[in-house]
Amino acid sequence: MWSKKERREQRQQHPTNQPERRKVEKGATHGAIARNQRLKSYFTHHRQVAKESLLRLLATPFASLMTWLVIAIALTLPVGLYVFLQNAQQLSQEWDDAAQISVYLEQKLKEQQGRKLAQHIESWDVVQQVRYISPDEALEEFKQLSGFGDALQYLNENPLPAVVVVSPRTDSSNLQLTQGLLERLQALPDVEQAQLDLQWVDRLFRIMALGQRMALTLGLLLGVAVLLVVGNTVRLAIESRRAEIVVVKLVGATDAFVRRPFLYTGVWYGLGGGLLAWLLVNVVIYWLSGSVAELVAAYDGDFGLSGLGFLATLSLWIFSALLGLLGAWLAVGRHLSKIEPK
Repeated sequence: MWSKKERREQRQQHPTNQPERRKVEKGATHGAIARNQRLKSYFTHHRQVAKESLLRLLATPFASLMTWLVIAIALTLPVGLYVFLQNAQQLSQEWDDAAQISVYLEQKLKEQQGRKLAQHIESWDVVQQVRYISPDEALEEFKQLSGFGDALQYLNENPLPAVVVVSPRTDSSNLQLTQGLLERLQALPDVEQAQLDLQWVDRLFRIMALGQRMALTLGLLLGVAVLLVVGNTVRLAIESRRAEIVVVKLVGATDAFVRRPFLYTGVWYGLGGGLLAWLLVNVVIYWLSGSVAELVAAYDGDFGLSGLGFLATLSLWIFSALLGLLGAWLAVGRHLSKIEPK
């Protein structure tokens, strides 16, 4: 390190170092302020353009509403199918969790032996719960559910076997693992038959998988339709403002400056369509919820239609705004370059 005397001698030998440093520092500070002002001006202009674009759409409410409704209907179809599949999956998940295997024991088996077999099955890792139903309990339950209680009193003996109802664990309740459990139960001694009650759930899952692919395909096709609608609308806006664009370019406006209001117009079209699509989906769900509740109540069920959650709603709005932005970008990139001052 230099001593005070050495630093003093250095300043005396080079008396201009200090002013030059202050000059450099002043220039750097001025440059930083200029950059901050440019950024502030950039964001201020974006905010003004976005506001002016929205006001321009609201100035022609009928035409804007027609475009928003077309976009909303195009988005409502795949979103509605998605909501339907989500509700069907939720309902089938409840059925799948309640999937049970009925194990019918041989009639010669004594009750003590049957309960011991049920305890053995309950000790398996893939089994969540086991319920043993004796022949007398099975007959009493059959009397209550069948409505033939009086006629069954004339039977000489109980024709029903003992039943062990096996509930698989939740993490192993898909059909492949449950099928292995079914085969394992069928191979047990003293078991007459093992039956899976909800094999049709696998068919339902296959139908839902097909529905998801259909929803994706429909969403892609209608997404292209939204791009075309927004692109054509923005193209008409460009043509209606052709003279204004020529004048702005004559005074030195860049393509980005001219492009900006049309891009915001596309964003507002897409976002407005997404908001209306969300409203239409919720109206349809509210309209159908009463009929669905009555149907489920007829089967002693407890299920209600659920709409779009917060993340799904936010994704819909963002996706619709991006579709509008992309459609406007394609239209502006194709048609704006053809408008040049002569």
